[in-house]
Amino acid sequence: MIQINTENILFICGGAFVGLDDIVKRRVGKGVIGFDSETERRRKPKASPVLPAVEPEDLVKFGLIPEFVGRLPVVAALEALTEDDLVRILTEPKNAMIRQYQKLLRMEGVELEFTPGALRELAREAVRRQTGARGLRALLEHLMLDVMYEAPRRKAGGRCVIGEDAVRDGGSVPETPAKARPRPPAEDKPLEAAG
Repeated sequence: MIQINTENILFICGGAFVGLDDIVKRRVGKGVIGFDSETERRRKPKASPVLPAVEPEDLVKFGLIPEFVGRLPVVAALEALTEDDLVRILTEPKNAMIRQYQKLLRMEGVELEFTPGALRELAREAVRRQTGARGLRALLEHLMLDVMYEAPRRKAGGRCVIGEDAVRDGGSVPETPAKARPRPPAEDKPLEAAG
């Protein structure tokens, strides 16, 4: 067994800790029956006002070992991400997910654009599923799957605009031409024999 001196090591733990709010409510004296019952909490998934009152004894009752809890001198509760936060996550960071897809498609000669309504709908769906930023990535990957496979087939100079309907329906994203292109011949006309 390897021994490590943890004197100068800072432990940072994070997670959902589902059920911790119930433990705190029991200790503080707020019941979990009646208007604040399980069905009532499902209707309004807001941040719990009792989580800032978490004490080390609550973490031990939750299941963490006392030796570990002793290494956590500060406990902070975070609020859930809002739609606005998720839209900012999609667009503002230097390596934002939207920018990554735009760069990938630009290498194929396709300009990718998301409407503000599409970004808002992606964020709204992630909030509805209560999956946060990771769920946002999964939603975007699902939406972009067909687009990424179709991009190499598109002619250079193509433009792809993803709107709110494409996000809501999860369907295919139509190509928007950047400039007028010749239309391919109709499929139903018979080909003339070379003579």
